[in-house]
Amino acid sequence: MLVCFRLAVSTPKIVVVGSSNTDLVLETGTLPTAGETVLGRDFLMAAGGKGANQAVAAVRLGAEVTLVTRVGTDVFGNRAVAGFEAEGISTDFVVRDRDRPSGVALIMVGDGGENLIGVGPGANGALSEADVDAATGAIVAADLLLLQLEVPMACVRRAAELATEAGTGVILDPAPAAELAPELLARVTYLTPNETEAELLTGVAVTDEQSARRASAMLRDRGPASVLITLGASGCLIRDAGGARLIAGRQVEAVDTTAAGDTFNGALAVALASGRSLEDAVGFANAAAAVSVTRRGAQISMPRREDLTSPL
Repeated sequence: MLVCFRLAVSTPKIVVVGSSNTDLVLETGTLPTAGETVLGRDFLMAAGGKGANQAVAAVRLGAEVTLVTRVGTDVFGNRAVAGFEAEGISTDFVVRDRDRPSGVALIMVGDGGENLIGVGPGANGALSEADVDAATGAIVAADLLLLQLEVPMACVRRAAELATEAGTGVILDPAPAAELAPELLARVTYLTPNETEAELLTGVAVTDEQSARRASAMLRDRGPASVLITLGASGCLIRDAGGARLIAGRQVEAVDTTAAGDTFNGALAVALASGRSLEDAVGFANAAAAVSVTRRGAQISMPRREDLTSPL
């Protein structure tokens, strides 16, 4: 799939504070219900974790990316760091934890691309405010800071504080959904929940554009400058000072939706940091996510710049 988007020539700088996991993925015909055992087909072990995924998505689309995370000294941690270096991600602030294992995610993927995911945080749970403070220089110099919720909330709050004090924009992907303090939301430039997360945060069942509009209004009233509710193949509902509008998604045959949201957030950060309008940035992110769901796995499914952009 070739989608014609042109990004700025200058290289955007993005800092990602978040998790790193190894994904253990099993393909199944149908997803099990509680207490049910299903026989799987192919098994895949791949790099994952929301922070690492978003860092890879951003660097593949042309950003200069610094990742702040914590991994163990085990084989999974070694593979993760080697993978970051191979992608060109700065590992200056990747902490090696001698006391805890690296994080893992157990993922089942059904025939339609839907998935079930359980995460063992491991070293991610020990990421500290001191680890974030060590990256202050990088955060201050960044165009955008990208955050999620698979690391301790204290780290998320501290990173957002450092960014806003320096005038660096903040994207918060509230996944997995958790209660968000008003002082954190006041520092968020772009809040990017999916339908499930928007419902958990607001109590509004997000099933269509109208319900997304209601949920987005509630969320924006809590402090973020812009709220972007991702709606899968339907696209993304934007709400900001200019009101609410839907940016249509791209219709593709999905084989695995794992990390589609991470691809969206990484691509969104690149486009915004490149100077694109919010509408154009969301269109670019929708296109990147659409490519990712046509491929299996998390980081291995993420598109590169040549998949999405016309020659510069």
